[in-house]
Amino acid sequence: MTTDCQIIDLDGAWPAGTAAISQIQNWRNWGPQLRYCAPTRLINTFWEEIGSKVTPYTLFGSGDFHHLTGLWIRQVREPFILVSFDNHPDWDTRPPSWCCGTWMNRALESAPITRAAIWGCANFELNAPHRWFANHAALRSGRLEVWPWIERFDKSARRRWTGMNAENWRRKFGQFVDTLKGRHVYITVDLDCLSPEDAVTDWEQGLFSANDLVWAIGQIRLGSLVVGGDICGAHSPAGYTRWTQRKTAQIDHPKKPLPDRMFASERNRKTVERIWPALIGSEQAA
Repeated sequence: MTTDCQIIDLDGAWPAGTAAISQIQNWRNWGPQLRYCAPTRLINTFWEEIGSKVTPYTLFGSGDFHHLTGLWIRQVREPFILVSFDNHPDWDTRPPSWCCGTWMNRALESAPITRAAIWGCANFELNAPHRWFANHAALRSGRLEVWPWIERFDKSARRRWTGMNAENWRRKFGQFVDTLKGRHVYITVDLDCLSPEDAVTDWEQGLFSANDLVWAIGQIRLGSLVVGGDICGAHSPAGYTRWTQRKTAQIDHPKKPLPDRMFASERNRKTVERIWPALIGSEQAA
């Protein structure tokens, strides 16, 4: 497997040997400090320690750490388009600044990003009043676009957002891919965009299947230069170091029963091993 890949182990979410990735960075001492949210100074300290060791393709833990994609993309120097597959838009403009629900705004502060597109949202953030806290400036400018599963939303959201459904999403995605041709692209995948049949996560889940993602990523690769990517969103037991971090995370998380950890690990491993070759451009990807 290519040396451009690694597992960044923050929470023990991925068993050794997942996706045949041999490079594993053990940063579990950082996991509880960074989970769900972290102060900017702590984020910067973490990046100073790990930044030089990050590879273009990264597999990391729970979706509670998705804000770290805002760090992984710092490797990319040339202008690029960020494509996110996620059940949540992660666009909230309220504090904390570095949080799994606000990280898209940190990403958009990265000068090389020309635009970002989020595919697969099926959660309440697009309904009022939650959408009031979106990054409306980025939406108005076209620098941020969202493609949700429209059947998951109320009538006002359906009028506001250009959505998709099972019958038309591949056609709409194909039209989107046409706008990426010749461009540099970074792809981030949160497994919570998948249905429960394909993933076990710590958050509400969407409607994509693993086969859908393999197809979609393959379409991006047909005409674009993928410069990097990551996958997160596996289940892992929560652990925190600050009471404020713990309290806000508990309020924000859905009230889901804890899954059997071995079952969750095996289901997620099998799914990632289907998606990973597509992400890194391996010949194994069908």
